[in-house]
Amino acid sequence: MPKRLLHRTTALVSTTRAQLDSGHLPHAVIALAAVSGAGVVAAFAAWASALWIEGRSEQAVTSRLLDAGITWATPHADGLQLHLAGTAPNEAARFRAVNLAGTVIDASRVRDMLDVTPVKAIEAPKFSVEMLRNDDGIQLIGLLPTSDSADALLAEAQSLRTDGAISDMLETAAYPAPAGWDDAFAFGMEAVKRLPRSKISVTAGRVSITAIATSAEEQRRLTNELNAARPQGLEVSIEISAPRPVLTPFTMRFVLDEQGARFDACAADTDRARARILAAGRAAGVPGRPNCIVGLGVPTPSWADAVAIAINAVSSLGEATITFSDADVSLVAADSVSQADFDRIVGELDSALPEVFSLTATLERASDAALGPAEFTATLSAEGRVELRGRVTDELLRNAASSYARARFGVGKVYSATRLDNDLPDGWPVRVLAGLEALGELAEGRLLVRADTVEVEGVTGSQIARSRISQVLSDKLGQGQTFRVSVRYDEKLDPLAALPTPQECAARVTAVLERRKITFPPGSAEIDGQTVGIMDALAEALEDCPAVRMEIAGYTDSQGSDSGNLALSQARADAVLLALQGRGVTVDALKATGYGEANPIADNATEAGREANRRIEFVLLDQPAAAAAGATSGTPAPAQVDAAAEPSGDDDPSVAPTEKTRRPLARPARDG
Repeated sequence: MPKRLLHRTTALVSTTRAQLDSGHLPHAVIALAAVSGAGVVAAFAAWASALWIEGRSEQAVTSRLLDAGITWATPHADGLQLHLAGTAPNEAARFRAVNLAGTVIDASRVRDMLDVTPVKAIEAPKFSVEMLRNDDGIQLIGLLPTSDSADALLAEAQSLRTDGAISDMLETAAYPAPAGWDDAFAFGMEAVKRLPRSKISVTAGRVSITAIATSAEEQRRLTNELNAARPQGLEVSIEISAPRPVLTPFTMRFVLDEQGARFDACAADTDRARARILAAGRAAGVPGRPNCIVGLGVPTPSWADAVAIAINAVSSLGEATITFSDADVSLVAADSVSQADFDRIVGELDSALPEVFSLTATLERASDAALGPAEFTATLSAEGRVELRGRVTDELLRNAASSYARARFGVGKVYSATRLDNDLPDGWPVRVLAGLEALGELAEGRLLVRADTVEVEGVTGSQIARSRISQVLSDKLGQGQTFRVSVRYDEKLDPLAALPTPQECAARVTAVLERRKITFPPGSAEIDGQTVGIMDALAEALEDCPAVRMEIAGYTDSQGSDSGNLALSQARADAVLLALQGRGVTVDALKATGYGEANPIADNATEAGREANRRIEFVLLDQPAAAAAGATSGTPAPAQVDAAAEPSGDDDPSVAPTEKTRRPLARPARDG
């Protein structure tokens, strides 16, 4: 308060007291009111000045801190003091903030109220390793927790590559292994041993495997072996691809006789071509789902067209055999076919076949019996012993047949009791050796070689053995030569028979869900206690299907909001997944997805329709169009696409030559 105003106020107060003492009351009251008013005005002015100073100080310091990128400190003025509050990331940042505030206002007015983030302990690095193995060598890249693990991995790599083609880019860090690392690392080393062409990535608790197999059978075997060897609780991703095999020669053999219609061999260049060929076979009476290999080596893109035309011709003849070996086509009609029908149908077939194919047709006659007693036989027992009997042309063929049999079936398992005959027909050695090669595809069987035919019959544990035998005989015997294949597949002899296909796994689930539906209480994602037994049955059905990728799809009716139905369907699909996991099912390949009220299968306007729409579906993932299948809870399963049905698209086009090439010269006669 200014001194002049203070003196005036003091004087006014003294005067007022004197007036009071002298009895002049009105004048005293007026004087006192004036003094009080002046005091209030002065106090208000002082308070407003202090607020203005505080605000300016806060504003100036805040602006300076923000210009320096300091957003974690907040200034707060209290009178002449300025408090800095907040949490600094480190001690240096705290000191910098205080100094910056001191450059704006008097440093003595700054009060440091800042906290500092506690120093964290140094975290262990993220351990990982990649193992890349191919024909050129092995590369090891990554960071391991101990030198012992690196030494073990290098030793394993040395045992796999004796030529020393190993690229070692491993580092170690002296930190304890994180949880899940030991199991993952051990499984990764096991995988690299089994997969000669692979990339294996290992982190704590997870192993990712990408590999190439030489065939579909090897792909299936390796996948199941790795799933069986996986430690419990380890997250594993397995992607093993199998390239299409090269088929030489490209062979199809269709037979229609007293036993019915069947494919002794079937090959196609694309899924679309395979579907068309099997459709023609089904129309001709082939039962079930025959095996047809999709491979490389087709002579022309019109392969499927030609095969379908030929199968229709055989069906018209009633009893015949047609064999495609690359572009060579051999048709043999039974003696029950009339000459007129034979001439008509063969003429139509010859005209309908694409120009690249060459047709040879034969009509058997009852008089065309075996030419004389000349025979060569080979018998393969269930124990693997082979007996060679009958006639051979010379000592060279005798030794060749015995040597091949010992190489194929084992030394000490071959008994030879053949005799020499110089008058055997031309091409006898080729027939004998081709027949022995075909016999090697069987687990038990018999070979019969005559002048007019080669017959192979027996039992096999391979689903492609019949096709392989037909391929060998058609190639080695040549166009127009007659042979017969009577091979029975025995599932007990198939080492892979116990491993279900994805379609078989889907069929198992379908069978379970057709008997009873998975139900939930209204508005709940908890599986109804009365249907818990169905989860046990599903777990049993999926026990042998750890690598089969399936989606558990949840659906609701149309009652309720879209978002609520979507969330409820997702929760129910998750509940099914967790229930299967709780029963010991490997769920790495299973995916739970909620679709809400989408894709209704019945009318939501009725109670029965809404009940049908509230469902759980199991659907195969990443399956070719010709092999896709699914299963639905309590409703008819989504129809399985038959292999004979023509797919709508062709993701795997043919690599056959698109232009006609010149026909090769006729093959010379083979005399061994």
